[in-house]
Amino acid sequence: MKLKVFILSFLFSASMSFAQTKTNDTIQDQVVNVIKPYSPTVADAFKVKEIPKLNDSSTAPKRQVKYTIFSIPVASTFTPAKGKAAGVEKQKRPKQYNNYASLGLGTYSTFLGEVYLSHELDNDQSIGAYLGHHTSLGEIDGVLLDNDFSNTDLHVDFTQNARDLLWKVYAGYDLSSYNWYGLTPELYSMQEIETIDPGHTFNGLMVGGQLEFFDGIFEEASINFRRFTDSYGSGENYFFSDFDFEVPIGNHSLENSLRFDYLNGSFDRDYASNNPLEYGFLTTGLESSYVVTENDLTVNIGLRLVYLNNTENSENKFYIYPNIEASYRLVSDVVIGYGGITGDLLQNTYGDFANDNPFISPTLLIAPTDQQYNFFIGMRGKLSNEVGYNIKGAYSSEDNKALYRLNPALISDQQNYQFGNSFGLVYDEVNTLMIEGALNVDFSRNFTMGLKGAFFSYNTSQQEEAWNLPGVTASLFADYQITEHWYTGLSSFFTGERKDQLLIEGSLSDELQVTKELNSFFDVNVYGGYRINDQFSMFVKVNNLLNQEYQRWINFPVQGIQFLAGASYQFDF
Repeated sequence: MKLKVFILSFLFSASMSFAQTKTNDTIQDQVVNVIKPYSPTVADAFKVKEIPKLNDSSTAPKRQVKYTIFSIPVASTFTPAKGKAAGVEKQKRPKQYNNYASLGLGTYSTFLGEVYLSHELDNDQSIGAYLGHHTSLGEIDGVLLDNDFSNTDLHVDFTQNARDLLWKVYAGYDLSSYNWYGLTPELYSMQEIETIDPGHTFNGLMVGGQLEFFDGIFEEASINFRRFTDSYGSGENYFFSDFDFEVPIGNHSLENSLRFDYLNGSFDRDYASNNPLEYGFLTTGLESSYVVTENDLTVNIGLRLVYLNNTENSENKFYIYPNIEASYRLVSDVVIGYGGITGDLLQNTYGDFANDNPFISPTLLIAPTDQQYNFFIGMRGKLSNEVGYNIKGAYSSEDNKALYRLNPALISDQQNYQFGNSFGLVYDEVNTLMIEGALNVDFSRNFTMGLKGAFFSYNTSQQEEAWNLPGVTASLFADYQITEHWYTGLSSFFTGERKDQLLIEGSLSDELQVTKELNSFFDVNVYGGYRINDQFSMFVKVNNLLNQEYQRWINFPVQGIQFLAGASYQFDF
């Protein structure tokens, strides 16, 4: 028994001695006396060799050490203090208002007024209304006829956001008045000119609705109806609708669009006789595209099928158009190449022509345009986070393309638009080559700029020229928020040379035909303003800054430099 106790005591003492050579479980308090701070010198330094030599006379082999840790949980009474975020000075966010009213007065007896109202009935319903009026007495130098104009627009809408869809209904009315003031004075005496009443008006009424589906294969649907009339007894009804739906096929999808268009209208007479003009077209179209997206490549492969029924002439025709587009990211968002070939049957309407050229006569021949193909290729992307670009080239072929041409001056008739002071339509097969470039720059949140330019080359089949189509167009836009209150901006447009034809028919001359070239023009408009507070601001606009009395249409000069000043007010109910 004594021998066992002796052996256990010896082993315990040896283990304690061995462990102390490896670790020290306790840290002893020590006192260090600093006599003076150590100031090293270069002489004190020595270079440590990469492979130092050992001066020990003997090298003991390393022994593998194993540690055994007995974990004992310890309750902590430390409670960290709650952190407090550092204070950050927040910029005041400008309040957004749902309604505004604007009023402006300017030279040429110009009046401009706008009111927009919007109100949320509840979280899912809202109603809105817009009323705008723009009028000017004209007063263009050298013009012998009245040249005032006015535009009035009224629009109301109601939106409902349901669980699975969003639907919207709206109605609108617009009233516009213009004058056929573009005369060739040397053709008529003052007595004849004084008998001309060049005023005419357009009326447009539109109602419609839109549906947007959140679930299911249906995506969007729209139904619209427009009634368009003028003060010379012309009338047009246009019903058009679109239904978009998507059919998933594996990991890809088949996008489809179904459209129905019905157009009919009439004019009291044609230009040279009292024979009435009537037209009517029923169009049904189906567009399908198979969409493939693989990494940086996106391809839409599809067709567009269109069936046209000429209801007045009892003629039917079926069209097949390509609908292929593709894009590929060559260098992330820096360089994206794209291209494709498409085509479509474009429905022309009296309302669209009058909106584009308000000096047309109420004696038009309306027909759709067959865009046989439009081949395009381009490159877009970002040069930096602030600079984006787009370069595009296209070549298209359009059959039955509508071109504006000055109506002949009739010596024997007395209609107010038959003095060579209105425009008609001629149709031709036109091939167009286009090269276009655009650059958008966001220098900062306060300064943005956009530049766009395009070059066109036309080839006609029957007409001598592509009447009133420019060879070059360009535009420049800039907005600058100078300070919190001051702001300014610029918009400018360049339109190259165009050509039109002056034709005189009547008893004095069997026919006199002259081709005239319209000079290019550069229209510069600037604006600026001061925001007094979040709701009230003052503004000033200067249009046609270079004071060029150019002709957008032959014999129709525009107003010179124009000044407009006014105020706007934002508010909530």
